[in-house]
Amino acid sequence: MKIQERTGAGAGRAAAPAQPSVGDRLPSPPRERKPALAALAVLLILLGALGATMLVLRVGDRIDVVKVTQDIPAGGSITKNNSARVTVAAGTGIDYVEWSQFDTIRTYKTVTMIPHGSLAVGQMFAKEPKAPAGKASVGLALKEGQFYADIKGGDTVAAYRVGSGGSSGADSSDKDSSSSASTDALITKAIVENVKRDSDATVSTGNKTVTLLVDEEDAAVVASAASAGEVALVRIPGN
Repeated sequence: MKIQERTGAGAGRAAAPAQPSVGDRLPSPPRERKPALAALAVLLILLGALGATMLVLRVGDRIDVVKVTQDIPAGGSITKNNSARVTVAAGTGIDYVEWSQFDTIRTYKTVTMIPHGSLAVGQMFAKEPKAPAGKASVGLALKEGQFYADIKGGDTVAAYRVGSGGSSGADSSDKDSSSSASTDALITKAIVENVKRDSDATVSTGNKTVTLLVDEEDAAVVASAASAGEVALVRIPGN
């Protein structure tokens, strides 16, 4: 009887399902790799770094340009007295006049009035611009005493008719009276377009050739007085 009970108990244990051993576990499925996505991520990182580098380089790319420091009238010129060098960012698409071009641009004329504080651009200048509507350019050959010492392009002047006083043998009292009588205002306001020193002579005479921008109705009288050598220029305050 006891033997049967042990047999029954053993039979019950044999009927229980066997547990798999540790070494018999099923392998886990391998992870799916996506090399294309990884390559795309690396490419995007490289492009971002390259864009940031180019932006820093572009910000640091700067050029020296010409800035107008005084009003320049139409027909005037850039000079060292009415301009300065400033630094701006390059690559803006604006046709700035670079400081390295200064010696060239100073030989050109302004096609319109340029207010102080403006940055000079190429479209403001021309080699031989036309006079503004209602204006005319008149050339004057002046001797020492007919112009002030630092006359330059862009100055605002008045032109006076003065007696030549060069007749030999004339009485001094007659000279004084004729001089006072012949002094007359030809124009009260004109713009000096250009000034050229008489450099052709072997010995400098101090003479200058000055071009004035005047109203058309005043051009004839100024030209007539200039041909007789009877014009003197006086600087006046200008706007």
